[in-house]
Amino acid sequence: MSARPVVAALRSLCLVALLVVAGCGLEAGSSVPLRVGPGSIQPVPELEGVAITVGSKDFTEQNVLGYLIEFALVAAGADVRDLTNIQGSNSLRDAQLHGQIDIAYDYTGTGWMNYLGNETPVPDEQGQFDAVAEADLTGHDMVWAAMAPMNNTYALVTNEATAAETGVRTLSDYARLVATDPGLAATCVGTEFNVRQDGFPGMARKYGIDDGAVEKRIVQDALVYTSVSDGRQCRFGSVAATDGRIPALGLLLLEDDQRFFPKYNAALVMRRDFAEAHPAVIRVMEPISALLTNPAITELNRQVDVDGREPADVARDWLVAEGFVTKG
Repeated sequence: MSARPVVAALRSLCLVALLVVAGCGLEAGSSVPLRVGPGSIQPVPELEGVAITVGSKDFTEQNVLGYLIEFALVAAGADVRDLTNIQGSNSLRDAQLHGQIDIAYDYTGTGWMNYLGNETPVPDEQGQFDAVAEADLTGHDMVWAAMAPMNNTYALVTNEATAAETGVRTLSDYARLVATDPGLAATCVGTEFNVRQDGFPGMARKYGIDDGAVEKRIVQDALVYTSVSDGRQCRFGSVAATDGRIPALGLLLLEDDQRFFPKYNAALVMRRDFAEAHPAVIRVMEPISALLTNPAITELNRQVDVDGREPADVARDWLVAEGFVTKG
Protein backbone atom coordinates (compact mmCIF):
# COMPACT_ATOMS: atom_id res chain seq x y z
CA MET A 1 0.00 0.00 0.00
CA SER A 2 1.33 3.45 -0.94
CA ALA A 3 1.85 6.22 1.61
CA ARG A 4 -1.06 8.34 0.32
CA PRO A 5 -3.87 5.84 1.17
CA VAL A 6 -2.32 5.18 4.59
CA VAL A 7 -2.10 8.88 5.39
CA ALA A 8 -5.60 9.46 4.05
CA ALA A 9 -7.03 6.67 6.19
CA LEU A 10 -5.31 7.98 9.31
CA ARG A 11 -6.55 11.51 8.64
CA SER A 12 -10.10 10.27 8.10
CA LEU A 13 -10.03 8.38 11.40
CA CYS A 14 -8.55 11.38 13.09
CA LEU A 15 -11.29 13.65 11.77
CA VAL A 16 -13.97 11.36 13.14
CA ALA A 17 -12.30 11.54 16.54
CA LEU A 18 -11.99 15.30 16.19
CA LEU A 19 -15.69 15.70 15.68
CA VAL A 20 -16.37 13.62 18.79
CA VAL A 21 -13.74 14.87 21.21
CA ALA A 22 -12.21 17.88 19.44
CA GLY A 23 -8.82 16.22 19.47
CA CYS A 24 -6.28 14.89 16.95
CA GLY A 25 -4.91 18.30 16.01
CA LEU A 26 -6.55 18.42 12.57
CA GLU A 27 -8.06 21.86 13.05
CA ALA A 28 -5.12 23.36 11.15
CA GLY A 29 -4.91 20.71 8.42
CA SER A 30 -1.67 20.19 6.54
CA SER A 31 0.24 22.29 4.04
CA VAL A 32 -0.88 22.65 0.43
CA PRO A 33 1.16 20.01 -1.44
CA LEU A 34 2.43 22.13 -4.38
CA ARG A 35 3.48 25.74 -4.81
CA VAL A 36 1.70 28.16 -7.11
CA GLY A 37 2.01 31.83 -7.97
CA PRO A 38 -0.43 34.42 -9.29
CA GLY A 39 -1.75 34.23 -12.84
CA SER A 40 -5.07 35.78 -13.78
CA ILE A 41 -5.81 35.25 -10.09
CA GLN A 42 -3.90 38.07 -8.44
CA PRO A 43 -3.35 38.65 -4.72
CA VAL A 44 -6.51 39.96 -3.09
CA PRO A 45 -5.74 42.37 -0.22
CA GLU A 46 -8.69 41.27 1.90
CA LEU A 47 -7.58 37.62 1.66
CA GLU A 48 -3.90 38.26 2.45
CA GLY A 49 -2.92 35.90 5.27
CA VAL A 50 -6.50 34.77 5.97
CA ALA A 51 -6.48 31.20 7.31
CA ILE A 52 -8.74 28.99 5.16
CA THR A 53 -9.10 25.22 5.51
CA VAL A 54 -10.24 23.39 2.38
CA GLY A 55 -11.88 19.96 2.46
CA SER A 56 -13.01 17.25 0.06
CA LYS A 57 -14.37 13.72 0.07
CA ASP A 58 -12.19 10.69 -0.58
CA PHE A 59 -12.52 9.99 -4.30
CA THR A 60 -10.67 11.21 -7.36
CA GLU A 61 -12.99 13.97 -8.52
CA GLN A 62 -13.40 15.41 -5.04
CA ASN A 63 -9.66 15.49 -4.44
CA VAL A 64 -9.12 17.31 -7.74
CA LEU A 65 -11.86 19.82 -6.89
CA GLY A 66 -10.39 20.39 -3.43
CA TYR A 67 -6.96 21.15 -4.86
CA LEU A 68 -8.47 23.56 -7.38
CA ILE A 69 -9.83 25.58 -4.46
CA GLU A 70 -6.55 25.39 -2.57
CA PHE A 71 -4.30 26.55 -5.40
CA ALA A 72 -6.67 29.34 -6.41
CA LEU A 73 -6.84 30.73 -2.88
CA VAL A 74 -3.08 30.42 -2.41
CA ALA A 75 -2.62 32.53 -5.55
CA ALA A 76 -5.07 35.04 -4.06
CA GLY A 77 -2.87 35.33 -0.96
CA ALA A 78 -4.73 33.23 1.62
CA ASP A 79 -3.03 30.99 4.18
CA VAL A 80 -4.55 27.72 2.97
CA ARG A 81 -4.59 24.44 4.85
CA ASP A 82 -5.37 21.06 3.28
CA LEU A 83 -8.01 18.70 4.66
CA THR A 84 -8.90 16.90 1.42
CA ASN A 85 -9.64 13.18 1.16
CA ILE A 86 -12.08 12.88 4.07
CA GLN A 87 -13.98 9.61 4.07
CA GLY A 88 -17.61 10.01 3.07
CA SER A 89 -20.12 12.78 2.46
CA ASN A 90 -21.42 12.82 6.03
CA SER A 91 -17.94 13.27 7.52
CA LEU A 92 -17.24 16.21 5.22
CA ARG A 93 -20.59 17.74 6.06
CA ASP A 94 -20.07 17.35 9.81
CA ALA A 95 -16.61 18.90 9.54
CA GLN A 96 -18.09 21.94 7.80
CA LEU A 97 -20.98 22.31 10.23
CA HIS A 98 -18.55 22.11 13.18
CA GLY A 99 -16.10 24.63 11.70
CA GLN A 100 -13.16 22.31 10.97
CA ILE A 101 -13.49 23.03 7.24
CA ASP A 102 -14.23 26.43 5.75
CA ILE A 103 -14.96 25.57 2.13
CA ALA A 104 -15.42 22.58 -0.18
CA TYR A 105 -17.07 21.60 -3.43
CA ASP A 106 -20.16 19.47 -2.89
CA TYR A 107 -23.03 18.30 -5.09
CA THR A 108 -26.50 19.80 -5.26
CA GLY A 109 -28.27 16.43 -5.31
CA THR A 110 -26.28 15.24 -2.31
CA GLY A 111 -27.20 18.38 -0.41
CA TRP A 112 -30.87 18.19 -1.30
CA MET A 113 -31.41 14.49 -0.66
CA ASN A 114 -28.66 13.29 1.71
CA TYR A 115 -28.15 16.34 3.92
CA LEU A 116 -31.61 17.90 3.83
CA GLY A 117 -33.61 14.66 3.63
CA ASN A 118 -35.76 15.40 0.59
CA GLU A 119 -37.01 12.39 -1.36
CA THR A 120 -37.92 14.07 -4.65
CA PRO A 121 -35.20 15.90 -6.64
CA VAL A 122 -35.81 19.11 -8.54
CA PRO A 123 -35.63 18.22 -12.24
CA ASP A 124 -33.57 21.10 -13.66
CA GLU A 125 -30.04 22.06 -12.65
CA GLN A 126 -30.60 25.71 -11.73
CA GLY A 127 -33.80 24.87 -9.91
CA GLN A 128 -32.05 22.17 -7.89
CA PHE A 129 -29.23 24.56 -6.99
CA ASP A 130 -31.67 27.31 -5.97
CA ALA A 131 -33.70 24.91 -3.85
CA VAL A 132 -30.77 23.46 -1.92
CA ALA A 133 -29.14 26.88 -1.50
CA GLU A 134 -32.28 28.41 -0.02
CA ALA A 135 -33.11 25.47 2.24
CA ASP A 136 -29.56 24.96 3.54
CA LEU A 137 -29.08 28.65 4.25
CA THR A 138 -32.38 28.82 6.13
CA GLY A 139 -31.94 25.57 8.00
CA HIS A 140 -28.22 25.36 8.65
CA ASP A 141 -26.59 28.73 7.80
CA MET A 142 -24.73 27.07 4.90
CA VAL A 143 -24.05 29.01 1.70
CA TRP A 144 -24.00 27.36 -1.75
CA ALA A 145 -22.34 29.40 -4.50
CA ALA A 146 -20.62 29.32 -7.91
CA MET A 147 -22.37 26.25 -9.31
CA ALA A 148 -20.38 24.51 -12.04
CA PRO A 149 -21.89 23.10 -15.26
CA MET A 150 -20.50 19.64 -14.42
CA ASN A 151 -23.15 17.17 -13.28
CA ASN A 152 -21.73 14.05 -11.62
CA THR A 153 -24.99 12.15 -11.58
CA TYR A 154 -25.63 8.43 -11.58
CA ALA A 155 -25.94 6.74 -14.97
CA LEU A 156 -26.00 3.36 -16.67
CA VAL A 157 -23.39 2.46 -19.28
CA THR A 158 -22.89 -0.24 -21.85
CA ASN A 159 -20.23 -1.04 -24.45
CA GLU A 160 -20.37 -0.49 -28.21
CA ALA A 161 -20.90 -4.16 -29.01
CA THR A 162 -23.90 -4.48 -26.70
CA ALA A 163 -25.41 -1.24 -27.97
CA ALA A 164 -25.09 -2.48 -31.55
CA GLU A 165 -26.51 -5.92 -30.71
CA THR A 166 -29.45 -4.77 -28.59
CA GLY A 167 -30.15 -1.26 -29.88
CA VAL A 168 -30.11 0.04 -26.32
CA ARG A 169 -29.16 3.71 -26.19
CA THR A 170 -31.58 5.05 -23.59
CA LEU A 171 -32.92 3.88 -20.24
CA SER A 172 -36.30 3.30 -21.88
CA ASP A 173 -34.53 0.97 -24.33
CA TYR A 174 -32.91 -0.78 -21.37
CA ALA A 175 -36.30 -1.21 -19.66
CA ARG A 176 -37.73 -2.82 -22.81
CA LEU A 177 -34.76 -5.19 -23.02
CA VAL A 178 -35.24 -6.27 -19.40
CA ALA A 179 -38.91 -6.97 -20.16
CA THR A 180 -38.33 -8.87 -23.41
CA ASP A 181 -34.93 -10.55 -23.05
CA PRO A 182 -33.57 -10.22 -19.49
CA GLY A 183 -30.70 -12.57 -20.27
CA LEU A 184 -29.15 -9.85 -22.44
CA ALA A 185 -29.50 -7.23 -19.68
CA ALA A 186 -27.10 -8.56 -17.04
CA THR A 187 -26.21 -5.47 -14.98
CA CYS A 188 -23.36 -4.74 -12.56
CA VAL A 189 -24.32 -2.30 -9.81
CA GLY A 190 -22.42 -0.74 -6.94
CA THR A 191 -23.58 -1.45 -3.39
CA GLU A 192 -25.04 2.02 -2.78
CA PHE A 193 -26.62 2.30 -6.23
CA ASN A 194 -28.41 -1.00 -5.60
CA VAL A 195 -30.30 0.35 -2.56
CA ARG A 196 -30.43 4.15 -2.82
CA GLN A 197 -33.71 5.66 -3.89
CA ASP A 198 -31.82 7.88 -6.32
CA GLY A 199 -30.24 4.66 -7.65
CA PHE A 200 -31.63 1.40 -9.02
CA PRO A 201 -34.86 1.11 -6.97
CA GLY A 202 -36.05 4.58 -7.95
CA MET A 203 -34.92 4.16 -11.55
CA ALA A 204 -36.79 0.86 -11.79
CA ARG A 205 -40.01 2.50 -10.58
CA LYS A 206 -39.66 5.44 -12.94
CA TYR A 207 -39.05 3.27 -16.00
CA GLY A 208 -41.42 0.45 -15.09
CA ILE A 209 -38.66 -2.12 -14.66
CA ASP A 210 -39.39 -5.31 -12.72
CA ASP A 211 -36.47 -5.25 -10.30
CA GLY A 212 -36.81 -8.97 -9.74
CA ALA A 213 -36.43 -9.69 -13.44
CA VAL A 214 -33.05 -7.97 -13.72
CA GLU A 215 -29.98 -10.18 -13.58
CA LYS A 216 -28.01 -7.96 -11.19
CA ARG A 217 -24.50 -8.49 -9.93
CA ILE A 218 -23.45 -6.35 -6.97
CA VAL A 219 -19.76 -5.44 -7.23
CA GLN A 220 -17.35 -2.76 -6.03
CA ASP A 221 -17.87 0.46 -7.97
CA ALA A 222 -14.40 0.33 -9.51
CA LEU A 223 -15.09 -3.10 -10.99
CA VAL A 224 -18.20 -1.99 -12.87
CA TYR A 225 -16.18 -0.22 -15.56
CA THR A 226 -13.98 -3.15 -16.56
CA SER A 227 -16.83 -5.65 -16.17
CA VAL A 228 -18.98 -3.77 -18.66
CA SER A 229 -16.08 -2.99 -20.96
CA ASP A 230 -15.20 -6.64 -21.59
CA GLY A 231 -18.86 -7.69 -21.45
CA ARG A 232 -18.11 -11.04 -19.84
CA GLN A 233 -19.75 -10.47 -16.49
CA CYS A 234 -22.18 -7.65 -17.32
CA ARG A 235 -23.67 -5.93 -20.36
CA PHE A 236 -24.67 -2.82 -18.40
CA GLY A 237 -23.47 -1.12 -15.24
CA SER A 238 -23.99 1.78 -12.82
CA VAL A 239 -21.43 4.60 -12.90
CA ALA A 240 -20.78 8.21 -11.98
CA ALA A 241 -21.30 10.19 -15.18
CA THR A 242 -18.05 12.17 -15.01
CA ASP A 243 -15.71 9.23 -14.30
CA GLY A 244 -12.66 9.30 -16.56
CA ARG A 245 -12.80 5.56 -17.14
CA ILE A 246 -15.97 5.93 -19.23
CA PRO A 247 -14.25 7.47 -22.28
CA ALA A 248 -10.99 5.62 -21.61
CA LEU A 249 -12.77 2.25 -21.92
CA GLY A 250 -15.07 3.33 -24.73
CA LEU A 251 -18.24 2.98 -22.65
CA LEU A 252 -21.52 4.58 -23.69
CA LEU A 253 -23.73 6.51 -21.29
CA LEU A 254 -27.40 5.56 -21.68
CA GLU A 255 -29.60 8.62 -22.07
CA ASP A 256 -31.86 9.25 -19.07
CA ASP A 257 -34.72 10.05 -21.45
CA GLN A 258 -37.34 10.33 -18.68
CA ARG A 259 -35.05 12.51 -16.54
CA PHE A 260 -35.06 10.35 -13.43
CA PHE A 261 -31.59 10.79 -11.99
CA PRO A 262 -31.12 13.85 -9.74
CA LYS A 263 -28.76 16.64 -10.73
CA TYR A 264 -25.41 16.55 -8.96
CA ASN A 265 -23.80 19.80 -10.04
CA ALA A 266 -20.70 20.76 -8.09
CA ALA A 267 -20.89 24.01 -6.15
CA LEU A 268 -18.94 25.74 -3.40
CA VAL A 269 -20.28 25.19 0.11
CA MET A 270 -19.29 27.23 3.16
CA ARG A 271 -20.73 28.50 6.42
CA ARG A 272 -22.61 31.77 6.32
CA ASP A 273 -20.20 33.51 8.71
CA PHE A 274 -17.22 32.55 6.56
CA ALA A 275 -18.91 33.59 3.29
CA GLU A 276 -19.97 36.95 4.73
CA ALA A 277 -16.52 37.61 6.22
CA HIS A 278 -14.68 36.72 2.98
CA PRO A 279 -16.88 37.45 -0.07
CA ALA A 280 -13.76 37.63 -2.26
CA VAL A 281 -13.46 33.84 -2.05
CA ILE A 282 -16.53 33.40 -4.25
CA ARG A 283 -15.28 36.03 -6.70
CA VAL A 284 -11.96 34.20 -7.04
CA MET A 285 -13.63 30.83 -7.60
CA GLU A 286 -16.49 31.78 -9.94
CA PRO A 287 -14.40 31.80 -13.17
CA ILE A 288 -12.96 28.39 -12.26
CA SER A 289 -16.36 26.86 -11.58
CA ALA A 290 -17.64 28.22 -14.90
CA LEU A 291 -15.08 26.14 -16.81
CA LEU A 292 -15.80 22.88 -14.98
CA THR A 293 -17.92 21.20 -17.63
CA ASN A 294 -18.52 17.46 -17.80
CA PRO A 295 -15.85 16.98 -20.51
CA ALA A 296 -13.35 19.08 -18.54
CA ILE A 297 -13.73 17.26 -15.21
CA THR A 298 -13.96 13.87 -16.92
CA GLU A 299 -10.57 14.49 -18.52
CA LEU A 300 -9.05 15.50 -15.17
CA ASN A 301 -10.50 12.37 -13.56
CA ARG A 302 -9.11 10.26 -16.41
CA GLN A 303 -5.60 11.59 -15.86
CA VAL A 304 -5.76 10.33 -12.28
CA ASP A 305 -7.65 7.05 -12.64
CA VAL A 306 -6.24 5.94 -15.99
CA ASP A 307 -2.85 7.66 -16.30
CA GLY A 308 -2.01 7.29 -12.60
CA ARG A 309 -1.18 10.95 -11.95
CA GLU A 310 -1.56 12.62 -8.56
CA PRO A 311 -4.75 14.71 -8.13
CA ALA A 312 -2.74 17.72 -6.94
CA ASP A 313 -0.54 17.67 -10.07
CA VAL A 314 -3.57 17.35 -12.32
CA ALA A 315 -5.39 20.22 -10.61
CA ARG A 316 -2.39 22.56 -10.67
CA ASP A 317 -1.54 21.81 -14.31
CA TRP A 318 -5.11 22.55 -15.38
CA LEU A 319 -5.12 25.87 -13.52
CA VAL A 320 -1.78 26.75 -15.12
CA ALA A 321 -3.02 25.79 -18.60
CA GLU A 322 -6.11 27.97 -18.11
CA GLY A 323 -3.94 30.86 -16.94
CA PHE A 324 -5.39 31.12 -13.43
CA VAL A 325 -2.08 30.44 -11.63
CA THR A 326 1.60 29.90 -12.39
CA LYS A 327 3.91 27.26 -10.99
CA GLY A 328 5.57 28.65 -7.90
